[in-house]
Amino acid sequence: MPKLPLDEWIETLVAFLDDHVSGLFAIISGLIKGIVTGISYLLHLTPALVLIALVVVLAYYLGKWAFAVFALLGLLLIYNLGYWDHTMDTLALVLTSALLSIISGIPLGIWCAQNKRVRRILTPVLDFMQTMPAFVYLIPAVTFFGLGVVPGVIASVIFAVPPTIRLTELGIRQVAPELVEAANAFGSSPSQVLVKLQLPMALPSIMAGVNQTIMLALSMVVISSMIGAQGIGADVYRAVTQVKTGQGFEAGLAIVVLAILLDRMTQYLMKRKKRPSHEKSA
Repeated sequence: MPKLPLDEWIETLVAFLDDHVSGLFAIISGLIKGIVTGISYLLHLTPALVLIALVVVLAYYLGKWAFAVFALLGLLLIYNLGYWDHTMDTLALVLTSALLSIISGIPLGIWCAQNKRVRRILTPVLDFMQTMPAFVYLIPAVTFFGLGVVPGVIASVIFAVPPTIRLTELGIRQVAPELVEAANAFGSSPSQVLVKLQLPMALPSIMAGVNQTIMLALSMVVISSMIGAQGIGADVYRAVTQVKTGQGFEAGLAIVVLAILLDRMTQYLMKRKKRPSHEKSA
């Protein structure tokens, strides 16, 4: 039985896109590089101790003193170990990936919730995106965008966007049909039902998707370093190639602290959104 030339078809498709859509790829590359550079510039512009103080205040506001103490000790540890600048580079990459995932994922999730045909088409695509090994995304990303931070962001978005789409769609579909019918009976337009009823009630589910997207984007940090993305992932990758266990542990610890901070902040933000308004005022 002859082998199906799937690899040749994929390579032909990639070559066609590289030849005919290179202008669009250049625009996307410039946009992503600009966002990452802008966020990184702002993070590096702020003195480390000032930024640590701001994060500690935010941590106290969201999760009270225990979380604030962890944020203070964790960030001071990163600063003491000498990974502060690389941590800011990693944070810029993660925030860019999460921002692009949210901007694209929430509208797609809304579209899926409102259109069964779109949901049937997009569901297997999301399954493919979540189950395909993340390393595979790096190959076409490097082909289209070269080495550096841009293909890392592209691969992170492809890998991290499915939870936002799925949980946005799930949250909207779980809104009680009786409430939607009541809103329609009072003369609300479909856009008013979506904005004033479905999205507010689906917000906890949407925020859970955002949380998962941020964590998945952060998990791509080390993989992205293999194609030239800077940050803590590059330190981990360098430690692996040079078999430096201590350096790898230090860099990995910085990633762990950053992951816990981002995870807890989004979780506490979800809890504040769920809390009734009279409890917030109290």
